[in-house]
Amino acid sequence: MPRRLLILGSTGSIGTQALDVVARAEDLEVVGLSAGAQWEPLVEQARRTGVRRIALADGDAAARAAEAWTDGEVLTGAEGLVRLVLESGADLVLNALVGSAGLGPTVATLGEGIDLALANKESLVVGGELVMQLAEATGAQVLPVDSEHSALHQLLHGEPAGAVEKLVLTASGGPFRGRTRAELEDVTVEQALAHPTWAMGGKITIDSATLMNKGLEVIEAHHLFGTPYERIDVVVHPQSIVHSYVTLVDGAALAHLGHPDMRVPIAYALHHPDRVDVPVRPLDLAEVGSLTFEPVDAGTFPCLRLAREAGVAGGTAPCVLNAANEVAVHAFLEGRLPFLGIAAVIEETLGRLGSQPVRAFESLYVADREAREVAAEQVGALSA
Repeated sequence: MPRRLLILGSTGSIGTQALDVVARAEDLEVVGLSAGAQWEPLVEQARRTGVRRIALADGDAAARAAEAWTDGEVLTGAEGLVRLVLESGADLVLNALVGSAGLGPTVATLGEGIDLALANKESLVVGGELVMQLAEATGAQVLPVDSEHSALHQLLHGEPAGAVEKLVLTASGGPFRGRTRAELEDVTVEQALAHPTWAMGGKITIDSATLMNKGLEVIEAHHLFGTPYERIDVVVHPQSIVHSYVTLVDGAALAHLGHPDMRVPIAYALHHPDRVDVPVRPLDLAEVGSLTFEPVDAGTFPCLRLAREAGVAGGTAPCVLNAANEVAVHAFLEGRLPFLGIAAVIEETLGRLGSQPVRAFESLYVADREAREVAAEQVGALSA
């Protein structure tokens, strides 16, 4: 029997590459697809894969899809996404949604005891403690799809408790590696979207340029692997060949290497615990020649520090951080906020709201809403 797979965010970068992986696999059957507003490519994917049910977060897009596609059911909005999870009969859900919109489907998936291939890092940033408790309670697996966390998942497999000294996430450094803070004052959206090694969506590419992406990954690693923040490091590695490494108590270090291609961690998560052929070029270190590493310039890229501080504070602070970042990045992409304003908005929002205890998922939704309001005020003040 093939594994029944539901892909949330199927029209994005991760989703389309996941469908490429599925097309080469006989043991995976797609049973549902979702997108935000891109109804035309979603309908095309539905026709190609033969699914009977799709969901669109945007109501207008869902209405258009329902007119154009009469071969199945079109679900709408956040409720439709959750229904898709609950009613699809999936054995595995790939959550490749962007932003905090991914939290609801993550909770629905794990609450049903369905295994989760997680590319939506915000699920763990916003609600990591509750999400991991839910997974433990239902016995559902959380399989990371981020290249760094996939690497760590593989490196930690079989290592006994207490053997690992540190987790080290690698960062490409983004398009502005080596620049001073003064040199970032006038950068354009186009420059920030020009990532040197990965082809990604707009939000995650800007997060990579500010290093917020790496900050979110630090919080994600803390929850995924139960590792204290003081034992999670970040190092800049421009070639993106070493995806992460761990240091062990006996002085050894284990690293995961490979050419940057997201189909590798996607295939690992979708086929776990098996490995399958993926059509990527084998790594030839002699051909690569040299790999370089350097420390993060925390003064120029304060978002990594802000994320770490929010993670250590715990409670609602990571939720506030994430919401403020989403608002600020959106404003930058629309030309309403300068690049350096992104970190300024986040820092001010965190300063105003601080951290409150998280007793239930509802407190996260309240914190998210408040943080978006405060961040929007800050965007207005900075762009005035």
